[in-house]
Amino acid sequence: MIERAPPRIFSPRRRQVVADRARKLQAVSGELPFLFEHMAGEIVDRLDFVQHEPAKPLLTGHSPPSLLDRLKLAPADAPPPPVGFDEEAPYPGGNFDFIASMASLDTLNDLPGALIHMHRALAPGGLAIATFIGAPSLPNLRRAMLAADGERPAARMHPLVDVRAAAELIQRAGWYSPVVDSHTLRVSYGSLDRLVADLRLHGLTSVLQSKAPPVTRTGLDRARTTFLETAGDDGRVIETFEILTLSGWRR
Repeated sequence: MIERAPPRIFSPRRRQVVADRARKLQAVSGELPFLFEHMAGEIVDRLDFVQHEPAKPLLTGHSPPSLLDRLKLAPADAPPPPVGFDEEAPYPGGNFDFIASMASLDTLNDLPGALIHMHRALAPGGLAIATFIGAPSLPNLRRAMLAADGERPAARMHPLVDVRAAAELIQRAGWYSPVVDSHTLRVSYGSLDRLVADLRLHGLTSVLQSKAPPVTRTGLDRARTTFLETAGDDGRVIETFEILTLSGWRR
C-alpha cells in the first residue's frame, strides 16, 4: 500500500517568517504574549497536579517565563530542540521525561504524525503536554474577514482542531491515559486593528500555503465596521480564544 503524503495546507517557510517577525515585535515592544503566558499556566497546573518533576524536559514552540520558572530553567538554559528537529518527523533525540509543545502543533501539515513522534520521543513514564488555539476561536475576526472579501471570500484563516478531533488524534497516536481539555479565554478589543496587532505579536497570523490576495482599502473598512457590530455599550468587542490542552503519558 502506498502511503499518501498529508495535504500541504501550511507553509513551513511562512511559518518561520511569521515566528521571526513575532520575536522582533516582542523585543521592540517589550510586550509579553499574554496568550502564551495563559497557556503556560495550564501546563504548570497539570505538572503540579500530577506532581511530575522533569529532569530531562524538551520545550517546542514557545517558552513563556512562567513555564521556565516551573522547570527551574533560565531562558538561556531552556533546552533547545535537537539539531535537525522537525515536529513532523521522528525526533533526532529521545528519552525525554517531559515534552511541552506550546502553540505549534496547530499549523503542522501532519498533526497525527507529529503526535506519534512526540509520544515516541518520551522515555517510559514520560509526560507530554501540548496546547494550542482550537475551534471555534476568533468568530468576530472570521466574520470581519468574510465581510472584507464580499462575494468572493479568500482563505485567510486556517482551519482549527476541535476537542473531539484532538481526542481522537491522541488516542490514535498511542498516548497512554490521554486527556483533552478545552476552555474559552475572552479578550476585550476596541478595534480590529488592535486584535490583529496582538495576533502578530504572538505569531498567530496566517501561514497558509496558498497566500490570499491583499485586502483592499474598501474591504478593510468593511471588516473594521463589521468587527465593531457586536461591540457592547463600552464600544469594545469580546473576542474568544478556545484553548485546547492535550496531555498523555508513555507507558
